[in-house]
Amino acid sequence: MSPTMVVVADGAKARFFTVQTAETSKNKSSPALIENEVLVNPDQDLPGQELFSGPQSQAGHHQQGKGPAYSYDDHRQQHALEYERRFAQEITEQILTRTRIYQIQELILIAEPRILGLLREVLTPSLPKTLVLNELNKNLCHLNHQELHEYLVKKDLLPELKKASR
Repeated sequence: MSPTMVVVADGAKARFFTVQTAETSKNKSSPALIENEVLVNPDQDLPGQELFSGPQSQAGHHQQGKGPAYSYDDHRQQHALEYERRFAQEITEQILTRTRIYQIQELILIAEPRILGLLREVLTPSLPKTLVLNELNKNLCHLNHQELHEYLVKKDLLPELKKASR
């Protein structure tokens, strides 16, 4: 099996896995899905109130003198999209670095729809032409490594886990 990396992402975090075979690992079962790193989007950790509050926009209202208050659009959706775009760029940089260092030949990219779209924008043009890319439009960040492996086996993206004989 060629060197494979699995990346699972949502708006809050990205998890990076490598697939280790019996030849590359002393693991008792093969292939094993090994989690290497977790990136956390710091902007997703802030509650909306902290993220968008400031002296100019306490509640999305502006009051001038003693007249009536009026609402204004503080472009929260655009800001949220920009935070996700920055996170997608950070994920892309990590993927490209790992691809070079570990000579990855196959990438399985699993992400919720909006993040997957943002990743496609920045990642796809930068990937080596020889790299095989498989995408899944799904949020699987909540799965542990074993559940994720089983899911990918069902989707025919990874071979079934085989126990080593004694």
